[in-house]
Amino acid sequence: MSINLINTLSQPLKAAAKFVNHNEQASGLSTSRFIQDTATCLVPKATFARSKADLVENSFLELSESALVYFAPLLVGKVAKDIYSHSLTPESKKLVTESTAKLLNSNNSAAKKAIPVRAAIALSSLLIPLTEFTLNYIKNLMTLKVFKKSDFNNIANLEDKKEDKIFQAKVRNSANKNIKRALGIFGLGTILATLLSARGAHKSKLVQNISEAILAPGSKFFKNNKKAENFFNKYCSLDFATQDGKLVLSKGQLTSCVVIGGAGYFGAAKDRGKQNFLETLFRYPIVGFYVITGSELFEKGFKVLLKKAGKCKETLDKNLSVPSFAELEGLAKKLAVKNSTNVESEFKRLAKQKVLISGVPFVFSIGFMGFFVSGISNLFTKYRFIKEKAEASSKK
Repeated sequence: MSINLINTLSQPLKAAAKFVNHNEQASGLSTSRFIQDTATCLVPKATFARSKADLVENSFLELSESALVYFAPLLVGKVAKDIYSHSLTPESKKLVTESTAKLLNSNNSAAKKAIPVRAAIALSSLLIPLTEFTLNYIKNLMTLKVFKKSDFNNIANLEDKKEDKIFQAKVRNSANKNIKRALGIFGLGTILATLLSARGAHKSKLVQNISEAILAPGSKFFKNNKKAENFFNKYCSLDFATQDGKLVLSKGQLTSCVVIGGAGYFGAAKDRGKQNFLETLFRYPIVGFYVITGSELFEKGFKVLLKKAGKCKETLDKNLSVPSFAELEGLAKKLAVKNSTNVESEFKRLAKQKVLISGVPFVFSIGFMGFFVSGISNLFTKYRFIKEKAEASSKK
């Protein structure tokens, strides 16, 4: 295994190689990704925390959001599959975890029965973005309960003034109303999912059309425009992705988390004051775009630059694919024979390329999306507040 060759590397290359190798091996494991991404987001926010309340709020949001993304999809998909596919035949039940494209392109009766059930399971994923939506309102209620604060200016340590009880009641009532609203929407989604998965529902053309729109909106509405079809299928579908026969978070579900969760971010921020809303308005679009496509675009762009510069030739193919560390050992052996060198030296060269390709995007995510965005958004908030105070004083 490549881990033996990794141990032949010198520090700090060995440490970097082990880190990249661990992440590759844990690509399907929620725990590893939860720890890595939470640390990437939470550490910068904790570093720039402006008060105990601010630190607790950011810790609560980052931990709960990461738990939603990395643990909830697998659990929700499994539970929903057990609930909605119980009446299917064994053949149709097996097809439920096949790719949606395969289901929609199949003409056999088992697939037709599985399609509405898969759509019902997809609707269950609404629990994730709707929970994301409520988290910011829950955060507002938590801060009210623990710190007795609702005014963002006090929470962000911009000023220290007496809390307004009427304002606190307004924030509390808004939070409770929006949490109930999210529960109501999920309830409607559950009712629709139950109707779609009902015995014999697959015979209805309406049910099939609704199911296809949920699973593959691009294929349903943009059949004559391949780019639009691919875009909407990727980013607007509520369907789960499939991995090793399991239902896992898809790009479309991640997008729904950003969009629906964003509504919660902006709504809860607006409730607590102008500065909270403006800070969210500055930060969230950048972070949201990066979560959906930014990291993917940056990684691809970085690979293109390396390819054009003639770098990492052995580890970057024409499709910009990169071999895993598990595959580098075999490649190192081939190159050692070809170049009349030893395996260790070839592996070291390949490991450097691999770490460069994987490491730069990771450092970017911590440096820019973590520390820079967190720090600059806090700085802008303080600047706006001081400026508004100065303008208000000059008018008196």
